[in-house]
Amino acid sequence: MHKIVAQLLKGEFPEKEGLKELLSFPTHPAWEVLKQAARHVRKRYYGTDVYIRGLIEFTNICKNDCYYCGIRKSNQKAERYRLTLKQVLSCCKTGYRLGFRTFVLQGGEDGYFTDEKLCLYVAQIRKRYPDCAITLSVGERSRESYQKLFDAGANRYLLRHETANSGHYAKLHPSELALKHRMQCLSDLKQIGFQTGCGFMVGSPFQTLDNLIEDLEFLVQFQPEMVGIGPFIPHCDTPFADEPAGTLEMTVNLLSIIRLLLPKVLLPATTALGTIDPNGRELGILAGANVVMPNLSPIAVRKKYLLYNNKISTGAEAAESLADLKQRMERIGYQVVTSRGDYPKE
Repeated sequence: MHKIVAQLLKGEFPEKEGLKELLSFPTHPAWEVLKQAARHVRKRYYGTDVYIRGLIEFTNICKNDCYYCGIRKSNQKAERYRLTLKQVLSCCKTGYRLGFRTFVLQGGEDGYFTDEKLCLYVAQIRKRYPDCAITLSVGERSRESYQKLFDAGANRYLLRHETANSGHYAKLHPSELALKHRMQCLSDLKQIGFQTGCGFMVGSPFQTLDNLIEDLEFLVQFQPEMVGIGPFIPHCDTPFADEPAGTLEMTVNLLSIIRLLLPKVLLPATTALGTIDPNGRELGILAGANVVMPNLSPIAVRKKYLLYNNKISTGAEAAESLADLKQRMERIGYQVVTSRGDYPKE
């Protein structure tokens, strides 16, 4: 165990069997050493700054049928919606006034949003807020589509790989979705010039410790600018409704490992982390994370973008309660800053 910790402290990918043993004991005292080291590395690049991203969930319509997702095509109980350009720009106006300098447009793979329509949304945000970063999280598209969105003014793109193991991927998705295609999308995004984010669910159904190690290996190989991980949380209207959720401990531990292996990465303490524990995001920040993503979506639609059960959509998750979020961060020695929070080039 000491050898594995020593390797991680040096930013080296550890020997697999030892790492597997460490992951098998999520409450082992070694994790406190790793969390302290992750905080130290995070402060080297970002100090005690916490970047905020304004999340705008602009459509919950999706053509896919992923087994874990509450807005999957087959969920007849989901109340569907799309935000108009006017509504999205209103969200941005509110967010800018509050100090947000990154807007994240997240949605299902909604065929209504052709390249022309989505590029219009991006271009209008870019025109009105030239000093802001625009992040997209709208799933798998063609390389040509990604290029058009980049040219329209988008800077970043989030596309979780979900799992780096093709067999595991096939257990989480219907047959028309393939890991090979998702990996090609990630490669295309990076080559085009997006700051690219990937990530995975912690504790997803059928996931093994070997799968998690494969995920970490992929992150080191791919070198993303952003990594989003969060605990799997079941949704009552999906095939995985009765599966157990991922744990706070494992998620936080993996945040520390990711920070040590990718020192400069932009690493969110996710909404899912805040959903499974009232102090989840604070614990994520203390494990090495440096980003939080409050919700700028209109209040009327927040509960409709339900990827999993009990997703927080009010209180500290709402942009209106940004003051509360700032206080939470200040209590643990960090401060929310008004900044684009770009990936450091050096």
